[in-house]
Amino acid sequence: MIRVAVAAQVLALRAGLSALLSADEAVEVVAEAASLTELEPFLPDIDVLVLAASRPAIGLGGLSMEETSPAVLMLTDDVKAAGALAGLRPWGVLPLEASAEELQAAVAALHEGLIVISPSLAGEAIERLVGLGGREAIAQATAETSVEPLTERERQVLQLLAQGLANKQIAASLSISEHTVKFHVSGIYAKLGAASRTEAVRLGVQQGLVVL
Repeated sequence: MIRVAVAAQVLALRAGLSALLSADEAVEVVAEAASLTELEPFLPDIDVLVLAASRPAIGLGGLSMEETSPAVLMLTDDVKAAGALAGLRPWGVLPLEASAEELQAAVAALHEGLIVISPSLAGEAIERLVGLGGREAIAQATAETSVEPLTERERQVLQLLAQGLANKQIAASLSISEHTVKFHVSGIYAKLGAASRTEAVRLGVQQGLVVL
């Protein structure tokens, strides 16, 4: 079970995020609060902190690279806010309007120690968080990431995605857990630079990874 805490100033947003995350049987939302300060007592016992941040300046002083600190998934439309994640344990950045599937896949990936960046935010986020200078360096980093081959299991999952199967159906077909399917889907998105199932399948077809 992945233990998650949610921090968002707006009550409706907190409730919505908690509901979307709790829909995943592998996730348990153990705490909600309007600020990170209120969640500090829970931090040693959670795996992933989901933080909605609409402004650049946000305090993450209670978090660090230590094993006792959780991974952080920041939801923001302002990539400047993502600069606060530099130096933390596994982190992720998604737009505020991320879907339930994207949220759940990101939490699963972070729990496995991976970094998650939405393709729509990737270029500027890489520049701010990794310190790459200029468009050429960012393009090179993105290209290097995109050529990482899919694993055999990821190719199997992608093929089943192309057939229109839901995560639960893919899990049953491959005799793996639904949580593992979400982890593989997140890996496929990251390697292909896709933001949705449709885009992942389209890119997979273009690269000869999917047989229709």
